[in-house]
Amino acid sequence: MADIRIVRDHGLGLHRARQLARRWMEVAEKKLDAHCVYHRGDGQDVVQFRRPGASGELRVGPGRFELEAKLGLLLGVLKPTIEREIARNLDELLAHEDPLHAFEQGLARHHAKHAARHTTPHAEAHQAGKPATPAKKTP
Repeated sequence: MADIRIVRDHGLGLHRARQLARRWMEVAEKKLDAHCVYHRGDGQDVVQFRRPGASGELRVGPGRFELEAKLGLLLGVLKPTIEREIARNLDELLAHEDPLHAFEQGLARHHAKHAARHTTPHAEAHQAGKPATPAKKTP
């Protein structure tokens, strides 16, 4: 198993860090098919997550996020890419004055980009469960 450990300091305070962690958890459950459990503590919270090929926890403190994950064999091959993307995304969020708002904006951009890619006749037919008809060629 490949291990990932990412630690980032932040100036959000515990309340805002909790908000961001809970929203990440909701998205991880929906988009990554992860099972997450949120444990609220006095000075630090812990989000435990598990999904096919990965498990771990995100510790949420008043001044620090600590992510530890174990990747299975298949995802372990992608460890450098996965680790780099998680770190980049977290750094970008924490660079914003309002990371939760930035997170929501990033999700909206992702959804718009995904929707734009799937508006072709082939994709529409696929969603309807019908084979796509090839476009007619004009002589």
